[in-house]
Amino acid sequence: MSRILLSPSRYIQGAGAIREIGRHAALLGDRALVIGGKTALSLCGADIEASLGQKGIGCRHELFGGVSSHREINRLAELSRAQGANIIIALGGGASIDAGKAVSHELNLPVIVVPTTAATDAPCSALSVVYTDQGVFESYLYLRRNPDCVLVDTAIIAASPARFLVAGMGDAVAGFWESGTCARSGKPNAFSGGQTPTLAVLALSRLCYETLLESGLQAKLAVERKSVTPAVEAIVEANTLLSGLSSENGGHAAAHSIHNGLTTLPATKEMLHGEKVAFGLLAQLVLEGRPLRDIREVQTFCAGVGLPICLEDLNLAHAGPDDIRKVAQATVAEGETIHATWFPVTSAMVEAAIWGADALGPDYKKNCPR
Repeated sequence: MSRILLSPSRYIQGAGAIREIGRHAALLGDRALVIGGKTALSLCGADIEASLGQKGIGCRHELFGGVSSHREINRLAELSRAQGANIIIALGGGASIDAGKAVSHELNLPVIVVPTTAATDAPCSALSVVYTDQGVFESYLYLRRNPDCVLVDTAIIAASPARFLVAGMGDAVAGFWESGTCARSGKPNAFSGGQTPTLAVLALSRLCYETLLESGLQAKLAVERKSVTPAVEAIVEANTLLSGLSSENGGHAAAHSIHNGLTTLPATKEMLHGEKVAFGLLAQLVLEGRPLRDIREVQTFCAGVGLPICLEDLNLAHAGPDDIRKVAQATVAEGETIHATWFPVTSAMVEAAIWGADALGPDYKKNCPR
């Protein structure tokens, strides 16, 4: 079987990088639709417009509706057609980025992704997550190509609340373990069309994990002071590029499926994607029968940077058996990535793993204090 490496065409990262966007956009078109939330547009909309204007590129800003749903994607696509845009610029967090990438896919237009947080690995992937209008996971939309350009201004990232950076670490920390599960099972990775990952991907997933363990806490503390340090640069790259390449090429497993299951509970609506993935990873490790030392290593990292390690941390302190059963049933739905595991998985097994991970959280807090 052949091997494959999927990646964006260009990746640019650094403090002040937003002022370079015109140079990269000029290679792709001359009329841009800039899609972003209110905060994202206020942070860097003016810099984007100025940089595009220097290269003679017209643009229109459009406020993202808040949920990457089919309704919102279709609305933005129709607007893009009406404006005659030939470049999509997807600006903001994971949801607006996913919507922008989906619009570029529907219209077969190039897309530049400009994350304003490092909360997910969405910027680099040829994948959009589609939710219902109510924000419940619905499906994955596989795109024809990765973004043409990903531009990350670390000064903007550092200006955002540290919680977003930490959530990105939760998303990223799962990549090493999920790609390892996929490699062990040998099952096709749907993200890469069923082809196996290159050696580079496996090395990148380990580099991502080691970078998180080494620099995660330093980066969090620096961003709390709105500072860009070498640790911040390292973690932004880990959360965005390394995690993106690892997850897309290496594959997802139980952690992301459990995240999807958790979205069925309204109490988790205020939790960020990576926060739910982090707990999903702990449940994955229990499900797979990993040794306690591995679980403790992940718990230590999560607790150190402020990621959830039990249901209470996810606003689910009062979740009952029916709630967790609902999560488990959604987790094992047909097409979910949990089925990349090397053994058959049932909802009862997931339910038990969630309770097992939840029990280990308070035990860690009691017996392994920082």
